[in-house]
Amino acid sequence: MKTVVAAIAVRDGKVLLARRRPGESNAGLWEFPGGTVKDGETPQQALIRELREELGVRAKAGPVVARNEYRYPEGSIMLVAVQAELESSDFSPTDHDLVEWVPLGKLLEYDLSPADIPIARELARVR
Repeated sequence: MKTVVAAIAVRDGKVLLARRRPGESNAGLWEFPGGTVKDGETPQQALIRELREELGVRAKAGPVVARNEYRYPEGSIMLVAVQAELESSDFSPTDHDLVEWVPLGKLLEYDLSPADIPIARELARVR
């Protein structure tokens, strides 16, 4: 099973979401940005690397806040949600065509990637 990390970056009552660009897996769906944890990486190390690679931003990674196992047709993933603090919001996305700060109360109105939905439900409930 592949481990995937997701950034839970909250600022002023809003959480960061990114929409997968056409041609990418889950194209058109919104997700908490992140990516695959490589061998030898902690989820926090992977999150810092992925945010730099995919959004062009530096970040600090905090504790794991949630986990969700999800089975896609191509295989299962363990989605590990990690608290993140971004050092800027000057995004240069590579795998996404939109990046938005979404009010926690509107989070479930977005067409989310299936693995992200349970985490989004929890965040929306906590607000």
